Amino acid sequence: MTDKNDILNMDLESGRIVIRLRSDIAPLAAERLRTLASEGFYDNTPFHRVIEGFMAQGGDPTGTGTGGSKLPDLKAEFTRAAKFERGTIGMARTMNPDSANSQFFIMFEPSPHLDGQYTIVGDVIEGMDLVDQIKRGSGASGMVKDPDKILKLRPASAEA
Repeated sequence: MTDKNDILNMDLESGRIVIRLRSDIAPLAAERLRTLASEGFYDNTPFHRVIEGFMAQGGDPTGTGTGGSKLPDLKAEFTRAAKFERGTIGMARTMNPDSANSQFFIMFEPSPHLDGQYTIVGDVIEGMDLVDQIKRGSGASGMVKDPDKILKLRPASAEA
């Protein structure tokens, strides 16, 4: 049974996606997402970078891919115990492994080349069909014009 503190509800225009945080393998990143979600940080933020067959990235309030929260960057929590599969949620970062902050991505397909290179912070346990409907970007960058937005992201425990 998953601890209710490790469940986040993400509301999109199309419906609700339920996320299970992986506090067991990425306690710092899970706590960061939980904290920011509790503060309403992710509300009305876009999925600014979406690449067909790969992933949808969000969590940047500027929508440019360069923004984050005012909190300090996180130390990497890489593991080989979990794999980047369909529905896995990873922490986005720069080339610096210890630069994850607020941005995350949801995998459309398995991507073994990411295993052990990015922090796995959770997985989608309901609503993957809604993730599949997120508007795709264009070109190699996957940047999206008029992107879909996270209307609201909150811990399930806050909604009880």
